[in-house]
Amino acid sequence: MTTLRLPGLADPHVHVRGLGQRHKEDFASCTRAALAGGFTTILAMPNTKPAIVAEPALREYQAEARVEAHCDYGFHLGATEDNAGEVARLAPLSTGLKLYLDPTFGDLKLQKLTALVEHAATFPKHVPILAHAEEHSLASAMLVAHLAGRPIHICHVSRKVEIELVARAKDKGFDVTCEVCPHHLFLDEHGHGLPAGFCEVRPVIGTKEDVRALWQNLDAIDCFATDHAPHTRAEKSSDKPPPGFPGLETALPLFLTAVHEGKLTIADVEARMALNVRRIFSLPVQDDTYIEIDPDEAHVFEAARGESRAGWNPFEGVPLRGRVLRVVLRGKEAYAGGRIVGAPGDGRDVRGGTP
Repeated sequence: MTTLRLPGLADPHVHVRGLGQRHKEDFASCTRAALAGGFTTILAMPNTKPAIVAEPALREYQAEARVEAHCDYGFHLGATEDNAGEVARLAPLSTGLKLYLDPTFGDLKLQKLTALVEHAATFPKHVPILAHAEEHSLASAMLVAHLAGRPIHICHVSRKVEIELVARAKDKGFDVTCEVCPHHLFLDEHGHGLPAGFCEVRPVIGTKEDVRALWQNLDAIDCFATDHAPHTRAEKSSDKPPPGFPGLETALPLFLTAVHEGKLTIADVEARMALNVRRIFSLPVQDDTYIEIDPDEAHVFEAARGESRAGWNPFEGVPLRGRVLRVVLRGKEAYAGGRIVGAPGDGRDVRGGTP
């Protein structure tokens, strides 16, 4: 058995749920799933119930995370048509401001270009703005950020035209970074094998051409983000299945499998799942924190034995290579031998906690 040590992974795009959606996932189950996947930091998205668009909701989620989290965490704030001043005030307590410019789960979609312009101008430039922006919206978001003289991070890029546009913007000097998710790199619209409802995700699964373009433009991809978005089996089997896939526990094995296939190197994985995420989001150093992996072990993921409350996974039954053996968080063993050994509350807010 080969054992490699890597820095603790960081995921910039996680839907923890919690509070009004605890039946889907909470900070305890989500951070256990994170540790099992090798992540020692997760950044939580704001399209929750209630949405994290003002101080009262942020306080509630901070309190919940403080007693439940097994790994470190941060909170992205959510942009609305009329909260630019409020989120700018809360920026030091956040890891970013999320702009929803296209439909997804929840009701935070920005309708007006004026709101996008105001947030880009008002939110502090040293704290990232993130955008769910597809096709035309992606072009608008990058241009508005560029005119405001500020960086922007594009979430879950999924299409050929999008990654090529991001690459061209980078070449022209735009201060833009982007992430791509495992399900957009390893699945296509005809080859996912998922039942109706279970294949619902936003952005939707792309074509084979889209997948090929993402791999061909790897140099333009700064981060691999899971977009972990758990829903129950019953919800995904319903007449109105909500969009989203669980992904924290399968991301690293998928990318290690790509290493075995010659598509990536271990250095690529380390950069896009740890180093770049920490740089883009200015995450604090986690002293004496690392993961140990066996990069070669062959296995098949069993969602029923996983830590996520979702209880299913789009990559269940797929042959994988590589497994997390051990996670150490600030010198304390948090995961070993296939089980969580740390305690709830061991995780810390990367921005320090309560306003």
